[in-house]
Amino acid sequence: MNSRTLHMKRASRMVLLIYVLGACCAASGTENPFIVLQSTTSTQNSGLFDYLLPMYEKLTGIAVRSVAVGTGQALRNARQGDADVLLVHAKSAEEEFIAEGYGVRRFDLMYNDFVIIGPSLDPAKVRGESDVLAALRKIAHAKAIFASRGDDSGTHKKERSLWSAIDVDVDAVSGTWYRETGSGMGTTLNIATGIDGYVMSDRATWISFKNKRDHEILVSGDKRLFNQYGIILVNPQRHPKVKSEEGQAFIDWLLGSEGQRAIAEFRIEGKQLFYPNVKSTHSLDN
Repeated sequence: MNSRTLHMKRASRMVLLIYVLGACCAASGTENPFIVLQSTTSTQNSGLFDYLLPMYEKLTGIAVRSVAVGTGQALRNARQGDADVLLVHAKSAEEEFIAEGYGVRRFDLMYNDFVIIGPSLDPAKVRGESDVLAALRKIAHAKAIFASRGDDSGTHKKERSLWSAIDVDVDAVSGTWYRETGSGMGTTLNIATGIDGYVMSDRATWISFKNKRDHEILVSGDKRLFNQYGIILVNPQRHPKVKSEEGQAFIDWLLGSEGQRAIAEFRIEGKQLFYPNVKSTHSLDN
């Protein structure tokens, strides 16, 4: 068992322990009704949930307890029934989750984009590159330090697909110029800025990140860096304890005009972090 797999298993056990302890505490108290939302770290780290979830609780009296982990871990937790709603950003993995019967239906919710961040000295000379694959080739050719989450998150899945597209076997160079942190986006950004490395991040987390040091966005705008988020109700036929009515009500609010407007209005330092894009197949006035 390699160190990354061991780290992921330990992280999985820790997340589940936290969830169980939280559920036990809730059962012994007289708190408002709640649902459990398994989601990505970007929605939490960016501050979006701190903005959205209290708004929904005030409106409905239903609390939304978010478990912010990488997309891969969120999907695994939801498969085990430790969620009512899933909000992640790896469409093919989400569609597989639905096909296996773990989710009811997937909806596009919002999007932003990924960016390549690096030190201002830019040793691989990628600044202003409009082709992300060309930028990654330069980084690999220069053997410039690149920090990867290495945690099966949506960001990690996207990053790996880009390396694969240029036939760079990052497993073979892991631990040399390619450094896998096995951690969330915030920790990985801290490591990248600390070792003068390049890193791929969702734009929202980078904007809200405080420890930028001399790092900046060097590559952006390539359509391959598009970052779509989807939302899914966990299937109550697979896990009967799923609070399907409350979960669907939350989904409908996010997909409706009020939720979509709230997503669009969330900003940090005047910058919009997420862009709602519900398809016309779902009414915006639910």
